[in-house]
Amino acid sequence: MSHKLETKAIRTQMERSQFSEHSTPMHLTSSFVFEDAEEMRAAFAEEKQRNIYSRFTNPNTSELVAKVADMEGAEDGVSYATGMGAVFGTFAALLDSGDHIVSARSVFGSTHSTFTKFLPKWNIKTSYFDIAKPEQAEALIQPNTKIIYAETPTNPGVDIIDLAFLGELAKKHNLILVIDNCFATPYLQQPIKFGADLVIHSATKLIDGQGRVLGGVTVGRKDLIRELYLFARNTGSALSPFNAWVLSKSMETLPVRVDRHCQSAITVAEFLESHPKINWVKYPFLKSHPQYELAKKQMSQGGSIIAFEVKGGLSAGRNFFDNIKLLSLSSNLGDSRTIVTHPASTTHSKLTLQDREAVGITDGMVRLSIGLEHPEDIQNDLAQALEKI
Repeated sequence: MSHKLETKAIRTQMERSQFSEHSTPMHLTSSFVFEDAEEMRAAFAEEKQRNIYSRFTNPNTSELVAKVADMEGAEDGVSYATGMGAVFGTFAALLDSGDHIVSARSVFGSTHSTFTKFLPKWNIKTSYFDIAKPEQAEALIQPNTKIIYAETPTNPGVDIIDLAFLGELAKKHNLILVIDNCFATPYLQQPIKFGADLVIHSATKLIDGQGRVLGGVTVGRKDLIRELYLFARNTGSALSPFNAWVLSKSMETLPVRVDRHCQSAITVAEFLESHPKINWVKYPFLKSHPQYELAKKQMSQGGSIIAFEVKGGLSAGRNFFDNIKLLSLSSNLGDSRTIVTHPASTTHSKLTLQDREAVGITDGMVRLSIGLEHPEDIQNDLAQALEKI
């Protein structure tokens, strides 16, 4: 029987133990025991699928991966200690020296650093296409290109990239399409439906939803996940069982939380759009968003992230941040608490001014991660801070 996403988030669980627990227990153990020498041999030879060592698999990490894969419509998955562990682990497992990546220009700051600072050490290069002109991507494909990569919605500008177009392009050139789905979560968007081969999540964000633990997950094609699993197993980027248990429990409330995030976000976005001290506002489900129709096609709701620019540039932006009273000044997102971030000086500060301008990150840009507070209280705090610039 096929179940809805809300049900999958709750009912995808490991088998109950002899204690018949209703809620999944934690398995805080580094290793697992065997009945005899033959069982141990068969396990290490992978003739028998079972837990051996928690760096390889653990019941809690397996349950989390199964939930994300089930909601994304993926064949399999692997977990990591962090979201960036998932990003790096995915590329490191699949790429060889001399390979090439085609990526959307607007990516998370640490992903950009991975592409420009670390992967080139192994002679792996990246070419960027304009997020507003995805058709540029095809001209960048080389004989050694192996992966097409994109975030959608993007961080921090919440731009939308045409997943179906990228899926068709990857299929045409026999490339691996990897999509970072962190902002949307598997509840709002399933890139595999549009042709993605692998989908990455920073579970630290909305999947956890309360700013407690770190984690990452990549799900997708079984043959590709096998390569990712072997790399993760041997290089030690394991997600802790405790964090996996927290994240799996968080998944049970993901749809309810994300519904509230989205409802409040559109209300706050409309408020900001009408404010005289704001130059522009971008939110996927605002009709003024350049890719509004595409967002409606790919996503069921607009998500929790709003980007906007205050009038007056850097000095006005600093004044705005300094006068926030209720909301949190932090670099995280997807929390139950609303978070205000200045990307140019924090999450994307390692980018050059030219690189920031190329993806629309101005000195006055603000990334607003809408939490679960009452939307009127969020608006009131933003309003009083804006009055003082």
